[in-house]
Amino acid sequence: MSSTTAPMKRGRPGYDQQSVLLIAVDVFNRHGYDATSMGILAENLGISKSAIYHHVPSKGDLLKLALEHALGGLEGILDQPEASSGAADARLEFVLRRTVAVLVERLPFVTLLLRLRGNTEIERNALERRRSFDHKVAGLISAARDEGSLRQDIDPRTVTRLLFGMINSIVEWYKPGGSLSPERLADDVITMAFDGLHSQA
Repeated sequence: MSSTTAPMKRGRPGYDQQSVLLIAVDVFNRHGYDATSMGILAENLGISKSAIYHHVPSKGDLLKLALEHALGGLEGILDQPEASSGAADARLEFVLRRTVAVLVERLPFVTLLLRLRGNTEIERNALERRRSFDHKVAGLISAARDEGSLRQDIDPRTVTRLLFGMINSIVEWYKPGGSLSPERLADDVITMAFDGLHSQA
């Protein structure tokens, strides 16, 4: 899916649109999008409200840019050849690994996406795109089940919810730069998803 991200604008020295966006996302995640005013953003940035408008037209535009960063990363996974060719279980593993990688690489942005309430049109559109991504992953789970590489006794919709429940929880506890590397984290997710907790005989 093509990005709708607006061109970068230069504003007050020391800030560009990307640095304003990063701080805004942090504030949205701490206070909630609805509770964050342009005044609160200006206070956190150390600039006036009018200076913010040099970078973006509105708070909604900041949200849209942030959500595009998260959703574009997730949707881009499904555009890669490894997600569309080969055995369904291998495609599923690739998508899950890359989902974990995108989540870690874009942690503040994905955190914001996962905390949306759907109160604005921007949020509702983002939630629809997220549901579409989840639906396509559910299709991979069904395909792997039909191929016989996944167990038959659990509803694919339940599997999808459980997998994303596990992966999405990462935003609440994972600390980038800690002892658990993104690669090891992805390995652990795949092991839990495909092999479970029983020790291998």
